[in-house]
Amino acid sequence: MNTVLDLKDVRLSLKGNAGPVEILRGISLTVREGESLALIGPSGSGKSSLLMLMAGLERATGGTVSALGQDLTGLDEDALARFRRGNMGVVFQSFHLIPTMTALENVAVPLEIAGEAGAFARAMAELEAVGLGARAGHYPSQLSGGEQQRVALARASVGRPKLLLADEPTGNLDTVNGAAIMDLLFGLRDRHGATLVMVTHAPELAERCDRILRLADGVLA
Repeated sequence: MNTVLDLKDVRLSLKGNAGPVEILRGISLTVREGESLALIGPSGSGKSSLLMLMAGLERATGGTVSALGQDLTGLDEDALARFRRGNMGVVFQSFHLIPTMTALENVAVPLEIAGEAGAFARAMAELEAVGLGARAGHYPSQLSGGEQQRVALARASVGRPKLLLADEPTGNLDTVNGAAIMDLLFGLRDRHGATLVMVTHAPELAERCDRILRLADGVLA
């Protein structure tokens, strides 16, 4: 299988009031095509920071991060945005929907930015895949938390990404909605053949992945 993510001695240091704070302290790992990987560990262990580095939303202060053969540490912000748009889907604990756009418009945004034809038809197909075809014309404020996360999932998958990254995708949801989102997440992964990496505190979600990695104090435990 091809390598989708390759991290070598990745370090992340952020400035704090009392001096530099070491968030990640030498992480090396490889993720293969089609694999599902769960990142677990206590709060503050560096899980979300590691995911943000994989997405190119945070820059490593040491080491290298490669995604799909591209060294992300060598790209500027515009190039990173283009790379994400063409290759990645990212789902956050907070839904990050645009409040002035309908569900359909939110899902279509990545395709419209990329100038792709049939953006709204594809967006509707993704909304139907997550069971929200009937809610396409509703705004985020008119949707429940579970429905908003479904819209976020549809938006992340509409570009048929090779890599799907999720940061606590069920963290803001109750048990029933969390279980539904969990099923949808793996369903979308299977439908598009994407590689999945997620941060989660939910053992039942982590156990559905092919591999589980635990972080503690910025290192792989």
